[in-house]
Amino acid sequence: MLITVDQANLYAYTGGKAFMPDRPTVVFIHGALGDHSVWILQSRYFANHGYNVLAIDLPGHGKSTGEAPETVEQAAQTVLDLLGVLGVDQAALVGHSLGSLIALEAAARAPERVRHLVMVGTAYPMRVSAALLEAAVSDPMKGIDMVNMFSHSTMAPPPSTLGPGTWLHGTGRALMRRVLASNARVNVFYRSFKACDSYNGGEQAMAAVQCPTLFLLGEFDQMTPPKAAQSLVALARQGEVITVKSGHVVMEEAPDAVLEALWRFLRASTAVS
Repeated sequence: MLITVDQANLYAYTGGKAFMPDRPTVVFIHGALGDHSVWILQSRYFANHGYNVLAIDLPGHGKSTGEAPETVEQAAQTVLDLLGVLGVDQAALVGHSLGSLIALEAAARAPERVRHLVMVGTAYPMRVSAALLEAAVSDPMKGIDMVNMFSHSTMAPPPSTLGPGTWLHGTGRALMRRVLASNARVNVFYRSFKACDSYNGGEQAMAAVQCPTLFLLGEFDQMTPPKAAQSLVALARQGEVITVKSGHVVMEEAPDAVLEALWRFLRASTAVS
């Protein structure tokens, strides 16, 4: 569905279910050059098991209009504004990569609004190489190839993701090219990766988070290796770490493990009818 947030249309995939204010809500936030579809298995499952699901396209990405956020802080405020527009008092925030930093910042800004925080494929600081930032500007297609090469640890998907015969590298490239092309005015490739690289508030944000936090990390992640999340893990008040056998695209390479971890963690203190 499309929700008017800050005078722009923000798209949120709901798993084909109507939004019901009396149900618990989960917001899924994608990473750089992603969109709502990266959460397709997890979002559909939660939508069909008693939750409101809002798997968003960030502003200026995919089906969402508005200005693509230049900073993690801007994107975090958009998430909180979305909850305000829909009248959601509390929600669980689940973010991948850049989306994990956005979820973290939102949870720190409004701790009373966030019931659970899940950071998938995260790191702090989330530095981006100068070569990748340069490629994002001078040769985005080359940059997309670089990201896909370092994001995947396998060539073919497991059964619960896109299906037999699918090439993960190819589908990853196709998604990134589509998202890049969705904004003719702004290079969302460069802007998103620059936002990751420039975010300096992670430790202060983690110290302000009041809710339980799950760190869901890929054992073979070359973009955000598990050791790069440890500064945040050390500061989490109610932190839990789960490491799965995957690269950076954890939801694609370990879809069942991600779903199982999310379902157990989010249901721990949430009443679902």
